[in-house]
Amino acid sequence: MKNTNISIGIAVLTYNSKHHLPHCLPPLLNSPLKPTVLVVDPDSKDGTPEFAESLGAKVLKIPYREFNHGLTREKARKVLGTDIVLFMTPDAYPKDNLFLEKLIKQITVTGADLAYVRQLPKQGSSPFEALPRLINYPETSHVRSWNERNKWGSFLFFFSDSCGAYRNAALDRIGGFKECILGEDTLACAKILEQGGKVAYVAEAEVYHSHTYSLLQEFRRYFDTGLAREDLKPYLDQVGNDSEYGRSFAKIFLKQLSWKEIPYGVVQLGMKWLGYMTGKTVGKKLPLKIKKMLSSQKFYWTSLAFEEKTR
Repeated sequence: MKNTNISIGIAVLTYNSKHHLPHCLPPLLNSPLKPTVLVVDPDSKDGTPEFAESLGAKVLKIPYREFNHGLTREKARKVLGTDIVLFMTPDAYPKDNLFLEKLIKQITVTGADLAYVRQLPKQGSSPFEALPRLINYPETSHVRSWNERNKWGSFLFFFSDSCGAYRNAALDRIGGFKECILGEDTLACAKILEQGGKVAYVAEAEVYHSHTYSLLQEFRRYFDTGLAREDLKPYLDQVGNDSEYGRSFAKIFLKQLSWKEIPYGVVQLGMKWLGYMTGKTVGKKLPLKIKKMLSSQKFYWTSLAFEEKTR
């Protein structure tokens, strides 16, 4: 199937992201593939929707309380209605103007149902920001399938829609994205792979995307990841314990630090592990007040989706 025979939609989920748009949107809007670029914005206060429109993007405004990592993406893909839908966060900056063609080719030519890019650390990133990107996003592309679950373990489901594309028909087959605190990309990947789909990692398609987090922020992010793992458990049970990949990552991570950096690296890994295990083992049982304190997704606990879920 050639690129000219398919429609491509791109949903960029924003919030007070005006300063990111000049780095994110132009390579999408200027792509020879002519994608439909839709900015989905929940009540930004900095003029993000208006600026996106001035650059040439379409805009879908939603109330802040309606935002949900899964349901908002589901709404966006239905609005786009394209054969392929690419989700991006505005802080993912394409390295060049050809990254979209390189990414989409893995779906249109090789038959993958999902494809995600190589994320590179932004200029000036510390080793604690850069190394996770370099470890999780290596230089060599590959394709993974359910039949290779013994080879990949829990990494089989690794996928990021900070910049990742889906065949819309594959999302239809699994019923689309569901309500979640986060991790909608990992869960969708697991479901599609179990049904016989393939996920492509496209190292040739590159974006700059990294963050600086404090130790408390790391704890909170991984607390939420632990909470989200409950939905993924039926799939993880079939590929092995996800702690195996965690140990492998920690070993590689510490090995690449200088001796002066290792103490902080150990503490950082410890905070991630503590947050993850807290969310995974007791997170669901904690009082709502404590969950709000420990979570990085503050909006989630007052969202309409959470209210409906807990009625």
